[in-house]
Amino acid sequence: MSKRISDDDEVGKEADIRSGPSSNRQVNPTLQQEQPYPHQHQVHKVGVPAKQNLFKEFRATVKETFFSDEPLRPFKDQTKRRKLVLGFEALFPILRWARDYNLTKFRGDLIAGLTIASLCIPQDLGYAKLANLPGQNGLYSSFVPPLVYAFMGSSRDIAIGPVAVVSLLIGTMVRDEVDPIKNAHDYLRLTLTATFFAGVTQLTLGFFRLGFLIDFLSHASIVGFMGGAAITIALQQFKGLLGIKTFTKKTDIVSVMRSVFNAAHHGWNWQTILIGVSFLAFLLLTKVKKKKKLFWVPAIAPLISVIVSTFFVYITRADKEGVAIVSKIRKGINPASADLIYFTGDNVIKGFRIGVVAGMIALTEAIAIGRTFAGMKDYQLDGNKEMVALGTMNIIGSLTSCYVATGSFSRSAVNYMAGCHTAVSNIIMSLVVLLTLELITPLFKYTPNAILASIIISAVVGLIDFEAMKLIWKIDKLDFVACMGAFFGVVFISVEIGLLIAVSISFAKILLQVTRPRTALLGKLPRTNVYRNILQYPNATQIPGILIIRVDSAIYFSNSNYIKERILRWVTDEEEQLKQKSLPKIEYLIVEMSPVTDIDTSGIHALEELYRSLQKREIELVLANPGTVVMDKIHASEFVELIGKGKIFLSVADAILTFAPHHEEP
Repeated sequence: MSKRISDDDEVGKEADIRSGPSSNRQVNPTLQQEQPYPHQHQVHKVGVPAKQNLFKEFRATVKETFFSDEPLRPFKDQTKRRKLVLGFEALFPILRWARDYNLTKFRGDLIAGLTIASLCIPQDLGYAKLANLPGQNGLYSSFVPPLVYAFMGSSRDIAIGPVAVVSLLIGTMVRDEVDPIKNAHDYLRLTLTATFFAGVTQLTLGFFRLGFLIDFLSHASIVGFMGGAAITIALQQFKGLLGIKTFTKKTDIVSVMRSVFNAAHHGWNWQTILIGVSFLAFLLLTKVKKKKKLFWVPAIAPLISVIVSTFFVYITRADKEGVAIVSKIRKGINPASADLIYFTGDNVIKGFRIGVVAGMIALTEAIAIGRTFAGMKDYQLDGNKEMVALGTMNIIGSLTSCYVATGSFSRSAVNYMAGCHTAVSNIIMSLVVLLTLELITPLFKYTPNAILASIIISAVVGLIDFEAMKLIWKIDKLDFVACMGAFFGVVFISVEIGLLIAVSISFAKILLQVTRPRTALLGKLPRTNVYRNILQYPNATQIPGILIIRVDSAIYFSNSNYIKERILRWVTDEEEQLKQKSLPKIEYLIVEMSPVTDIDTSGIHALEELYRSLQKREIELVLANPGTVVMDKIHASEFVELIGKGKIFLSVADAILTFAPHHEEP
């Protein structure tokens, strides 16, 4: 017998008797037992579910799609006053956990807040440069957004601020529309407009509970995109690290390396290289794995590097020798910027397009980080509330001179290791940034650009997850193709194309799985009534005269024709081999339908065509264990009358007991 299948099946449990009676649904009263054969178990007829009310069924579907977490459950049977309190607590989670806040928690949050502040200040200056913005805009984005998130966010560990990937995305997409050097004011306006629409996108997704849309970007695609973006970001830092004055505006590796080598004879500055490379080596050295108690070493290393390098440049006046410096950073807190946002004209469309892309990437990164640390501390994270919080903070941020902020993995990891308990650590960080803006910014005047390049390179190294790539290769080769497609798209073409490739391959994978579902040839495990994939269980035997095939997917218009043709190919292949071996021909085809969660009219039409094709070959079609939804629809279509009520069974074992009883072992 042939033992080929499309892929392995899942090990384990017997098929659920989903169409049988249960406490929460009615069953057709005609359900009855047949007289049992003198064997171990009885043959049962498949129950037909009671006809559902169309409105109730639609309401249940909508509820499961958008409100599966039952967000209104806490409001049930509460007084109006209590409902009002619960409503405010849902919108501002700080009102809930603040009641149990104590000095012990504050001590942990204080240490964590001060630690991530020491990390965020130099990173903010570097990321702002990556986004082609003045340094103060990076600091602004670590002042207002974290404060808003602390009141509205539900994660205890996430640290908010600018991040490398989103900064690069903003920098490249906005620069394609406006030159940041010749038209710095218009560039800032378009960036703020993009930030506003990024917030609107995030808020809309959360408010309408559409968070499941971000799951369409697969984990493999994100790993590849992040890795490619990390290399692109690092390459972009060669300008500051080597002191190159004329540098390409393109982000692909070929253009960047050509620009670097073209400047080798006249554009490199040895003092800049000395500063950049030496501090980069120091920063990377501090990242070498150490004891958990020394988490603060890599956290404060960037700030130490900034202080030491700034002092060195100031006392040696290396800036007069060609070492590029940050120059002036505006002192003071965030100025209002509502009047800078485009609400009319062509730039609105440009800002909207850039904002949607940046908002989705920022959202994906933040949710992934939040869920990671929530899992480590064993608490639940409400994805829709997170989207509302992130959207609100970016909308408010756009009105206060900030660009897109989100959860930072490096800062969140430091926040977690520093022992944070609540979002108060974000408030502490914001207050330190406030003091920096008010008092310390003039001191950054002599900070060399090379040190910011070093900080960015050391920060993005962790975004290249080789272990995850190796695991993806081991688990799913198609996922690996998606990962590498996104990676090489970012590295060799552009960030936008890499992102487009990631999304396209993710959708292509979904379409492939939907249109080409798995099927499996089943055999009987010795001394049991269990039927499993014969490729996974080579000792499983097939019943003479009976072919058992399992369909591992819902049957829709997109795959119904393929499933019908695939089953007929199984039949043809088996008949050829049986003829060669002079074995009995196939008399019954049993389709195991446990995994078939749904079927539409195209699917039923395909079953009808399958039935007619089998009739021509003198083979009877038998169905085993169709679920509630499937049973309801095949009854409504009168398909049951076509194949005969005696051809639908509760399990494969029951079908075998009926058509080949002598093969049932005691």
